[in-house]
Amino acid sequence: MAAKGGTARRRAGAARAMPARTAASTERDVRLLREELDEYLDPAGYLAWSERTRTYTILGTRSPRGGLVRCPSCGTGMLMLVRSRATRKRFVGCSNYLNGCDASSPLPQRARLRALRQACPECSWPMVIYRYSRKSSWSRMCSNHECPARAAR
Repeated sequence: MAAKGGTARRRAGAARAMPARTAASTERDVRLLREELDEYLDPAGYLAWSERTRTYTILGTRSPRGGLVRCPSCGTGMLMLVRSRATRKRFVGCSNYLNGCDASSPLPQRARLRALRQACPECSWPMVIYRYSRKSSWSRMCSNHECPARAAR
């Protein structure tokens, strides 16, 4: 007797069919998995604990797409341009924020802004170029608001 949808009903005592293919782990598979995990573990071989998600994450698996330079505070994340969802303001922040890195710095809000993949020679934060109008020229500055090179201007 056919049920709705045209599929046949199973009898109560019928055995469930096993999947056609089952994977048996072999020594080769285990070795390949270990090699792949070694690529993603940090140099000490530890996993990172994320307080926000309350899970362990393997460092390096979520590499950011828009990373500019390596974060000088934590050393594992990348500094990148971020726009706040709540306030819509732009700032430079670390991609490792969920794991506890709080490196961030505000940026000019009304200016046209382009981030460079160059590090500042003083503090190793990314450099940005900006201009406020079409008639003004592009100016270069460090994105870190506490940088001595930026304070000298």
